[in-house]
Amino acid sequence: HATTTLPAVSSLNALRAFQSRPPGGEVFRGFGAPVLGGKGGGERGLSNYFRGTRADVEAVRDLAPLPATETELKRLAAALKADEGSITLGAAATEAAVKSADLTRARIVAFATHGLVSGELAGVAEPALVFTPPKEASDLDDGLLTASEAAELKLSADWVVLSACNTAAGDGSPGAEGLSGLARAFLYAGARAILVSHWPVGDEAAAEITTRTFALLATSPQIGRAEALRRALVEMIDRGDPAFVHPSAWAPFVVVGDGR
Repeated sequence: HATTTLPAVSSLNALRAFQSRPPGGEVFRGFGAPVLGGKGGGERGLSNYFRGTRADVEAVRDLAPLPATETELKRLAAALKADEGSITLGAAATEAAVKSADLTRARIVAFATHGLVSGELAGVAEPALVFTPPKEASDLDDGLLTASEAAELKLSADWVVLSACNTAAGDGSPGAEGLSGLARAFLYAGARAILVSHWPVGDEAAAEITTRTFALLATSPQIGRAEALRRALVEMIDRGDPAFVHPSAWAPFVVVGDGR
């Protein structure tokens, strides 16, 4: 079934208010494929990378690279007929670049990278997205965009894609509900809908899900976001690939917000 999740009944008012605003004039902005020097990988999340209130940039730099994220963002841009300048990759994909970008005009914003869960972080009780770390940490850029920082972004996006591990997780406070971390932060920042994950996602599986969802929307925009995701997941299951057929691979992503 095509399903959509709301973080709270009261969020209906906010989402409908957002719908009255004109959409941005830019089709797509994507950030990801950070430069990281670790080994192994395969999942888009790890833990324990803080010293005090700033990230330990050397530890962040030791995270495993995610090779599928670059291809994923390029395929998303191609499906949306966006030019190459719409994506920021590699060394340019920094936290500072995200904060300084004018995202108010973008209808779709995507992040393809590692996602860190608040409960796994030593020193800072917030979930975060990973970007190419700077040489030295600062308040502007320590390589991690936390939920509180994401809430300060200025968006007018129809859809924000958080293609990373555990992006639907809570904010880390005692008894926190799901969707209270990164998910709520991006809705607060101005997204009408978000695509988030409930558990660790495989690098290749995440890329397959997001790119096929947007390809389906590009050819049949009337079906809406939730139905496009459903069809992409059914296609993945029907392929019978052992790497993708189990629910652990295809079921983590959900649409939150307006699924139409």
